[in-house]
Amino acid sequence: MPQLNLSSYEEDRVAALRSYQILDTDEEKDFDALAALASAICQIPIALITFIDEKRQWFKAHHGTEFTENVRDLSFCTHAIASSDEITIVAAPLSDDRFANNPLVTGPAKIAFYAGVPLINEDGFALGTLCVLDDQPHQLSESQTEALKTLAKQVVDKVELRRKVLSLQQANQELLNSNIVIQKFAAMAAHDIKNPLSSILLTSQALRIRHEKMQDEGCLRLVDLNITSTKNLLNMVEEMLEYSKTPDLLLARKQEFELNALLQKVIALLTVPDNIEIILPSERHVLKLSVIAFEQIMLNLLSNAIRYNNKTKGLIRIIFREDNEYYHMEVADNGIGIAEQYHEKIFGNNFTLKITDRYNAKGTGIGLGTVRDLVNALKGHIHVQSAPGEGAAFIFSIQK
Repeated sequence: MPQLNLSSYEEDRVAALRSYQILDTDEEKDFDALAALASAICQIPIALITFIDEKRQWFKAHHGTEFTENVRDLSFCTHAIASSDEITIVAAPLSDDRFANNPLVTGPAKIAFYAGVPLINEDGFALGTLCVLDDQPHQLSESQTEALKTLAKQVVDKVELRRKVLSLQQANQELLNSNIVIQKFAAMAAHDIKNPLSSILLTSQALRIRHEKMQDEGCLRLVDLNITSTKNLLNMVEEMLEYSKTPDLLLARKQEFELNALLQKVIALLTVPDNIEIILPSERHVLKLSVIAFEQIMLNLLSNAIRYNNKTKGLIRIIFREDNEYYHMEVADNGIGIAEQYHEKIFGNNFTLKITDRYNAKGTGIGLGTVRDLVNALKGHIHVQSAPGEGAAFIFSIQK
């Protein structure tokens, strides 16, 4: 059998086919009915609706046969989709150089007639065929030929409709996921706002006391800290307002940023005790991500690392590396640690360990659940390595 010269846009054609997500799907009555109608109109026992990928011809509907696929190299339909003709008819395969040695012709199937109409999508790609075939010779009338073409268009219409429905379902699911993330993000952000507010309150109170004692030089440092915390808080509130108006921006808007500069911005929002040291990556790294989502992830992980550290000398180390596909981060501390049986549960919604932090407060169960949702939404994954008394390392990866 001669080698078929495939079209130059074959890679794009297969990509278009895969976009329909139809290969290897279950049988559907609408497609079966069209195949049965093609068989009845053409008075030919076997009718197929086929889709052709790189190596095979798969049957979405198979009237008159139990076979569900075929090797592409042996397929009559491969020639039909490569042809510019509206319909390919092979009335005498044994006399056709393309098929004379084809096992489907010379073997038990003894195909003696084939007619196939390419299924051309909206972009002009031939995805497969609607075809009829038999082991007996046939001739199609003009009306049968036109009917077969019409049925093929109906198959394409159903395929396009099917893709649009899948697209709408995916969009609805993404919207639902986005809304869930936004709701949790808002709850966590509101919770995190307490940190800079507490800093403002404490410094303001200290400023008042010192000012009452007359012109203390330390007042300037407290004023600067107060202003910095206030500005950071206002920036966060502005970002929250912007994302509340357009929620999809939370994950869709990606910006380049220098990692340590952003980490320093996040740390400025926290109250870091004097006995805790935060070690940043030693080298400069530039990332491109959703800044607000990444900020919220780091804000929560660092806040927890501070709150649940009972050591005389607290240490938090942030480690970064990257490969071709992912950014990899680790936030490791020498705090109280987490028992192994809770390593998965802590990422659940509203789950808390019912322990108090260094400020004698209990967690809300909001933070780590939202962190996990944000990491997942950024096409990443997160886990913890920890043991009681030995600290914890939260390790996550985010797709580039």
